[in-house]
Amino acid sequence: MEMLIGITLGDVTGIGPEVTLKALAKEAPSNDARYLIIGDADSLKRTNEQLQLKLQLEDYRKNPSARISVFNPLPDPLPHDLVPGAPAAAHAAVAWLKEAAERCLKRELDAMVTAPVSKENIIRAGHAFVGQTEFLSQIAGTDRTVMMLLGHDERGRWLRVALATTHVPVKMISEQLTHEKIELAIQLAAKACQDLRLPRARVAVCGLNPHAGEGGKIGTEEITTVAPAVLASQRKNIDTQGPFSADTLFYHAYRGDYDAVVAMYHDQGLCPLKLIGFDTGVNWTLGLPFIRTSPDHGTAYNIAGQGIAEASSMISAIRLAKQLAGKSKS
Repeated sequence: MEMLIGITLGDVTGIGPEVTLKALAKEAPSNDARYLIIGDADSLKRTNEQLQLKLQLEDYRKNPSARISVFNPLPDPLPHDLVPGAPAAAHAAVAWLKEAAERCLKRELDAMVTAPVSKENIIRAGHAFVGQTEFLSQIAGTDRTVMMLLGHDERGRWLRVALATTHVPVKMISEQLTHEKIELAIQLAAKACQDLRLPRARVAVCGLNPHAGEGGKIGTEEITTVAPAVLASQRKNIDTQGPFSADTLFYHAYRGDYDAVVAMYHDQGLCPLKLIGFDTGVNWTLGLPFIRTSPDHGTAYNIAGQGIAEASSMISAIRLAKQLAGKSKS
């Protein structure tokens, strides 16, 4: 079953081109999926030669049916001598994201995988940008999206973590945490388990405060916000429990008692996930009208261009995108 997976190149002054090509060298021979890299052809050519991968990269305009093709919606190639985090690289990364999302909305792509960008440098270049998840949600015209991170250890033990809030300063989490956000995260986490064709969809929910608030003695958000969202989800026949103290919940999820965890904020969920699946972690945006995955790491400017970047997370992101796209076509 042929599918076309779009891959945005991200910030070309980071490791995006390297992990993209290394991942495709591993994945492209595995089945009949085709790949459209949306990015700078010159950057890819230089990286392909440096890594001696010998990948055949075709111009999409000339050969749209190629196994791996490249398309750049920008009128000119990027300069060869960009410094890490250069504004030109940031502008290009945003344009490539937009192009891929619009192609997904038009059903020209079966899924999109996004190489890493630098939020800081995109903002510095003049864009109002919170993150790729939020940017893609805006293009898709929805605010009902949730970030899920999933990864496994060397023994195949998984953690799947959905976030009720994402890129929010710690001091603002409590005021931005709502019943609706938690219930949406529970709902989409349960659906994600079904989309992955897991035998069950048991979702556990973290509390916000230490020890899940100790019955209101260390904060009341569990009583006023989290528990009502869990109860409302249970009434909709979602297999969910909580709120639980996060310091014990992740142990139980890791050993397989739960299929997904809803965390209240970014680091509460991502620290344990990256501890067990740093190289295999994948970011999956739930709730979009198209499939979007990405590797769970940043631009790594400090090692860019050295040929030493680990591509496991990008490989996992591509495999998940293909898995989900294959399910939607079946």
